[in-house]
Amino acid sequence: MLHACGGTDTNQMMEGDAAQQAYVAPGEYDEYYAFMSGGYSGQITAYGLPSGRLLKEIPVFSQYPENGYGYSEETKPMFNTSYGFVPWDDSHHIELSQTEGEFDGRWLFVNGNNTPRIARIDLKTFETVEILEIPDVAGLHCAPFITENSEYLVSGTRFSVPIPQKDVPIDTYKENFKGLINYVTVDPEHGHMDLAFQIEMPGFNYDLARNGKAISHGWSFLTTYNSEQEHSLLEVNASQKDKDLMAVVNWKKAEEYLEQGKFTERETSYFHNLMDEGSGIVNSTERSTTRILDPKECPDMVYFIPVPKSPHGCDVDPTGEYIVGNGKLSADMSVYSFSKIMQAIEEENFDGEFDGIPIINYEAALHGIVEKPGLGPLHTEFDGRGNAYTTFFISSEVVKWDVESKEILDRQPTFYSPGHLVIPGGETRNPDGKYLVAMNKITKDRYLPTGPELAHSAQLFDISGDKMKLILDFPTKAEPHYAQAIAADKIQPNSVKFFDIESNTHPHATMGESRSRVERNGNEVHVYMTAIRSHLAPDNIEGIKLGDRVYFHLTNLEQDWDVPHGLAIQGATNAEILVMPGQTRTLLWEPKRQGVFAFYCTDFCSALHQEMSGYVRVSPEGSDVPLKWGLNEELHNDEEAALDFQENARKLAHNR
Repeated sequence: MLHACGGTDTNQMMEGDAAQQAYVAPGEYDEYYAFMSGGYSGQITAYGLPSGRLLKEIPVFSQYPENGYGYSEETKPMFNTSYGFVPWDDSHHIELSQTEGEFDGRWLFVNGNNTPRIARIDLKTFETVEILEIPDVAGLHCAPFITENSEYLVSGTRFSVPIPQKDVPIDTYKENFKGLINYVTVDPEHGHMDLAFQIEMPGFNYDLARNGKAISHGWSFLTTYNSEQEHSLLEVNASQKDKDLMAVVNWKKAEEYLEQGKFTERETSYFHNLMDEGSGIVNSTERSTTRILDPKECPDMVYFIPVPKSPHGCDVDPTGEYIVGNGKLSADMSVYSFSKIMQAIEEENFDGEFDGIPIINYEAALHGIVEKPGLGPLHTEFDGRGNAYTTFFISSEVVKWDVESKEILDRQPTFYSPGHLVIPGGETRNPDGKYLVAMNKITKDRYLPTGPELAHSAQLFDISGDKMKLILDFPTKAEPHYAQAIAADKIQPNSVKFFDIESNTHPHATMGESRSRVERNGNEVHVYMTAIRSHLAPDNIEGIKLGDRVYFHLTNLEQDWDVPHGLAIQGATNAEILVMPGQTRTLLWEPKRQGVFAFYCTDFCSALHQEMSGYVRVSPEGSDVPLKWGLNEELHNDEEAALDFQENARKLAHNR
C-alpha cells in the first residue's frame, strides 16, 4: 500500500465532524498531555491533545537561550560529562514514571543518544532536574525504558565498543567490542537516579527495549541488530542472517547475583548532575566505579530469542503475555508468548548459545505470526481492548490488528512514512484507547514550505470505534522520535504555580528589596538584585571595572502565578535569564569595554514593563570610581554606609 507524496485528497478520509472532535474551545483545557522527544534538538516538547497545541518546549540536553537554561550559573553544571561540558545531545525516547503499571504523572525521563545520558524532568515544574551519564557505552539509543513500578530505567548501547576503551584496530570488532545493558534505579520518593549495575553482552547493536508487566514483571526484552558483528556497510553486512536476536533479561535474578557479590567492579568515569530543590543549584559529581555482571558467570539471567531481522524494538501488551517483535526487513511480524518463553526455559528448549547465552527455540516461544500486515513495521501500541496498532514506515500506514487472533482489522494511510506512534497509556497495563498519534518523518506537501527543512507531521486518529478515523494533522518541532501521552488530570493538579520564596535556600537569594546590594571581592562583583513589578533593584550601578567578573543574582520577589521576570545586559555574550516567581538565578557578565550599559527585564510583566530597566557604569581597570548603587538612596553616595549595609546583610543571610 504505497502512497505518492502528492495528489491524495485527504479530506475524503476525514469525516465532517473531525474538526469538532479535535476542537478545544477558548478557555478550555486539553484532555491529555503528549510529550515528544526533540531528536537532534536535544529537547522535549509538550503538546495538548486533542488540539495539537504546542504548550512548551522543555530544555534538557541543549542550552536554551529563551530562559537561560545552561547559561545561568545554577544550570551550567547540568552539562558536565566525562567528555567535558557538552551542551547538546540527540533525545529519542520518552518514558513517564509508573506505579502499578500505570503512568503516575510524577517524572518524565529521556535519553541522550550521543553522549550517553538519561535526564529526569519534574512534572510539577516541567524543569530538567537531573542528568545521569551512562559510562562505557556509545549511542544510548536503547533508553530509558521503565519498569512497571519505576524500579529501573533499562538501557542498552547502540554501538558496541571496546570496554574499557582502548586503541585497537576496528577490524578486531568480534574480538574486542562489547555491549552493555544498564539498570538505573529510581528513588521512589524523590526520583533520584543511580546506576545499579551493568550486564556485559556480546558486541551487537542494542536498539529498543520494553519491560515486562503483570505476569512478565521482572523481565526485560531488548531487540538487537548486527548479530553478524560487522563494522562496515551495515545496511548490507548487518542484514545477512534471516533473523537477529532479542535479549531476554531476568532482572530479579540479576538482583540476586548482586546480593551474592557475583559482580566485578570496573574503574571508569561518569557524571551525576542533580538540582537541589530548595536552591535550584545543580550539583555535579564525578563517579568512578560500576558493577558488572557477566552472563557466563550468572546462569539463568540472560537469554536470546531469534527475532525477524533488523528489528526496531519490541512491545509488550497490557496483560504482559504477548511480546511483539518487529523486523523492518520482514514482511511478517512475530508475536511471542511469555508463558511459552518460560516453558522453553524450564525445559531447556534451546537452539545453541551465543557467547555463553542460551538461544531459546524460536517456534517454542512463538504465539504466532501476523502475516503480511504491511511494509517496514516499526512500533506497536495497544488500546486495552485486545487490539494492537503498528506503524509501517515503507507503506506509510497504521494497521490495527487483534493480538489474540493476529487478524488484520483496519488500516489507514498516514502522510508520510510514520516512525513511532503514541496512544495515551498505550505502553501501560491500562491504556486509554481513545486517540492515536502517528509521528511521520516525511511531510512534503503537508504544510506551507519552509525551505529544504520541513516540520514533521503528527496525525491524530480517533480509535474509539471499530475503524480508525483521521481527525487532525499538526506540525511538530525538530524531529520527534518517540512520544508518550497521559491524562492531564494526573499532572495538572500538582503543577507548581510559583516557588515559595520562604523556602528559597539559594546562598545568593535576596529576601526583600531592602537587602539588594553590590559587593566586591577582588575582581569578582556580586550584584544582589530583586525584581518585582515594575522595577529592578538596584537599577543604577557604578564602580564596575574592566576585568571584573560580575555576577547578577536576580531574585524574583513575586508570589503570583505566571509572573516571571527576566534579565538581559547589553554586551552579554551568553544569554538572558528567566526567573520564576520566588526563584533566584545568576547571570555572569564580563564587560569588554568601558561606558554605560543598559540592562532590563525581558519578560513582559506589567503595563510599566518598559520602565523596568537600569544602567551599569564600567570604568577603566584600576580606576578609583567607588562602588555604589541606586534605589537604596541612603547608600547611594555613602560608601561607609554601604559597607555597613553589606556587613549587616551578611549577618542576616548567615542567621537565616
